[in-house]
Amino acid sequence: MGKNNQFPLFRRLGNLNVFYKLISATECIEYKRMGTKIQQFKIVANQYPELLSIKDMISCEMGFVEIEPRDFNDIEQAYFYQENG
Repeated sequence: MGKNNQFPLFRRLGNLNVFYKLISATECIEYKRMGTKIQQFKIVANQYPELLSIKDMISCEMGFVEIEPRDFNDIEQAYFYQENG
């Protein structure tokens, strides 16, 4: 996968069940799978540490790896199925 900075970007934290859709340099959606449950968080970076974290996601540093959009879509669909039965 080539690294580009056109949003949205899709990332995963290492080999953990934490997935990100980066909407911009200051905003992302996180899905975290914990056992059979999936949690969703919308993150808007307003403070410097949050901005650095999103910068690391964009550049695939600190354990963040690029994933295909379909990998993110799979977890997103599982979340919506969980919430809407």
